[in-house]
Amino acid sequence: MGLYLNQAMSVHRIIVTGGAGFIGSAYIRYLVKNAQYQILNIDKLTYAGNLESLDEVSSSENYSFKKIDICDLETLKSVFISFKPTIVVHFAAESHVDRSIDNPASFINTNIVGTYNLLEASYNYYSDLSGEEKNFFRFHHVSTDEVYGDLGLDDEPFTENHCYAPSSPYSASKASSDHLVRAWYRTFKLPVIISNCSNNYGPFQFPEKLIPVVINNALEGKKIPIYGNGQQIRDWLYVDDHVRALLEIELYGEVGQTYNIGGNSELTNLDLVKQVCLSLDKLRPNTISLATYFDLVEFVQDRSGHDFRYAIDNTKILKELNWRPKETISSGIHKTVSWYLKNSAWTDRVKDGSYMGERLGVLKN
Repeated sequence: MGLYLNQAMSVHRIIVTGGAGFIGSAYIRYLVKNAQYQILNIDKLTYAGNLESLDEVSSSENYSFKKIDICDLETLKSVFISFKPTIVVHFAAESHVDRSIDNPASFINTNIVGTYNLLEASYNYYSDLSGEEKNFFRFHHVSTDEVYGDLGLDDEPFTENHCYAPSSPYSASKASSDHLVRAWYRTFKLPVIISNCSNNYGPFQFPEKLIPVVINNALEGKKIPIYGNGQQIRDWLYVDDHVRALLEIELYGEVGQTYNIGGNSELTNLDLVKQVCLSLDKLRPNTISLATYFDLVEFVQDRSGHDFRYAIDNTKILKELNWRPKETISSGIHKTVSWYLKNSAWTDRVKDGSYMGERLGVLKN
């Protein structure tokens, strides 16, 4: 059932949940350049939702925004009826592992209950469709490789058939949402696709994530914290490579299938931090008498239940959809560091909360 969105469809109407977040906003910025896509961004605008990430497209005729909580089922249903989507792309999620350990309830509510509500709204809408509109409809659930648990140093990378073994409240809530999506496909025949990606990085990432923390702390001369001994291994995926993969999956992927998306860039956390610091050394030499920004590294107590290694096997998406990442870890880190150096005002506004100001129609937290 690939190649479903053929040339007969002149416009694709896409609901994006969580489109003010890091990956969701990158996806919208990528699609809105093409008038073939009409995009409705729905986002609750919690602490990590930032409409300033979409300033460059906010006035585009094919983009609109509604402040909506995906746990509000009745509002979701009305939006589906008025917008009439052909695709739903579900990014909206609580996604920070440390926060999930401190406050699991919000992750259960958003990632599980919110996904259930979105599935119900989608199915309610889909059931009333007919003909080509019904054939073209897709629900794309964007998930994470963390649902698979972790790997040993010599284990083969995750494939789409890998058993689920989540470790944190965050990954457990995402695993639960994946299972719900599959159940709505199996039981209710809702046409769904799931993708599981590795660690994303790039412009506009919320400052609490590892790479922005390294950049911001280094520039401020603060210690750069690394959990445990820093030997945990992650696969890193540049965000623009990820959104290219997502669109390929939506246009050409097979209903009911799962696609793993990785960056082919496995690094220990310590080596990743070193890469970022080396890039900073070249682009913004320090003025605080350090040989390198890497001298600011400080090892701190390890995270509870910290997974050792994630790795993605890209074989399926490569063979079926001919997608592969364009960025290496070196080129991607260079682009990311360059962006943060040029956009320090954005980072400052996110860190002090002023991005949640009145012009966005949102109260400060």
